[in-house]
Amino acid sequence: MSPNNTIYLDNNATTKTDPRVLESMLPYFTELYANTNSSHLDGLYVREAVENATWQVADLISAKQHEIIFTSGATESINLAIKGLKSISRKRIITFTTEHKAVLDTCLYMENQGYHVDYLSVKTDGTINIDNFKNTITEDTAMVIVMLSNNETGTIQDIERISEITRANGAILLCDTTQCIGKIPVNINELGVDMLTISAHKFYGPKGIGALYVSNKSKIKLDAQIHGGGQQRNMRSGTLNVPGIIGLGKACEIAKSEMKNDESRISLLRDQLEIELLKIEGSFVNGSVKHRIYNTSNICFPGVWSEQLIMSLEIFRFQTALPAPLSPQNRRTS
Repeated sequence: MSPNNTIYLDNNATTKTDPRVLESMLPYFTELYANTNSSHLDGLYVREAVENATWQVADLISAKQHEIIFTSGATESINLAIKGLKSISRKRIITFTTEHKAVLDTCLYMENQGYHVDYLSVKTDGTINIDNFKNTITEDTAMVIVMLSNNETGTIQDIERISEITRANGAILLCDTTQCIGKIPVNINELGVDMLTISAHKFYGPKGIGALYVSNKSKIKLDAQIHGGGQQRNMRSGTLNVPGIIGLGKACEIAKSEMKNDESRISLLRDQLEIELLKIEGSFVNGSVKHRIYNTSNICFPGVWSEQLIMSLEIFRFQTALPAPLSPQNRRTS
């Protein structure tokens, strides 16, 4: 497959690294390669660059620098947030059946550790049944885990309302914002979340780097899952992935400045695509049409297996003349 000749429509799975992000990272592979734990001038210089990148990440979500823990991505962030609960006396967790496998599998692990997990279903449009949630949460609930936007349907949940109920019951709210960071404004103060996840490769940053936001106001004491050199306030030991952190910071900086333009352009592309596809008899949009992120479309074609459809499109693509490469300004697609 030649990416330059392909209109890539799987950006919820991963995105290409923005050339500007890559350019910002390159010096930290070859020239500025010192360890941030080293006390010499080179190490101090790199440490300062990491601190600046930390500020860029925190600034995107209106957080403080010391509330950011760098990880290898959203999956590790989710594992740290959930498994770190072991020091908390409450033994119940609430999550939803539409959550990402990283959440569901980690919750299964917690069940094997003696926790009770409630897996709540959602309404037919993919949104959470608030009344059902209110009736399930108890004073023994330690954590509520919910994604802001679904990775398959794009359905956006009412996190502010969920946060109110969670806080009223003294529980912690972990929000999986992996599909939203860098695409729509995410403000931790407005959402009222205690922790949230970030993964760089979902918004034109590099793979293998992400972050976990942990609210200082919530006074959460997580048990570290990786031990060693005591880096990141003992929360995640190991030599920092400096090029990745620099890339994540740059991706956050770019996203903050270009987010509005991306939304305007990509939402139009999504709508045009759906208008044509929905002309197919019987087709319909899965999930909420009203409450969803602008870059995601999930359409059902009754009686057609998705895998079969995808393979048919692959065969058609290689039998058809490929389109001209996209211009650089049009390569950020939905």
